[in-house]
Amino acid sequence: MERKTRFTLLLRLSDDHSATTVANALITAYARLPLPLRRTLTWDQGNEMFQHPRIEKATGLRIYFADPHSPWQRGTNENTNGLIRQYFPKGTDLNVWSQDQLDDVCDELNDRPRSCLNDRSPRAAMQRLGHRIHTSTIRDVH
Repeated sequence: MERKTRFTLLLRLSDDHSATTVANALITAYARLPLPLRRTLTWDQGNEMFQHPRIEKATGLRIYFADPHSPWQRGTNENTNGLIRQYFPKGTDLNVWSQDQLDDVCDELNDRPRSCLNDRSPRAAMQRLGHRIHTSTIRDVH
């Protein structure tokens, strides 16, 4: 759905960025999304995805890994990272931001029209597909 809608969710990792913490956050967040939205996830080569088999089993996702030094294999992710950097410049300590604040950023990004969506917002594109998702869907992920 991310390629069709560009819908963005941000997860606050309160403890650390270990494989267990990332897996738990992804499992919780994806479990709260409608099944048709849980199809695939493409990740880079980071160690935080060491538990990808557990994530796949718990969520029904198929997880793929981009080749090293191949950002074009994750084009939407790279573009979204650029948009997120408008709010959180590189080097920002994200530990000081609450999930509510991250949700506010997601709301702004998801309500922002995109030319690749024929000037629809990601939220409008999601609604056209029959899904009404709000960033609070993932609230209380730790």
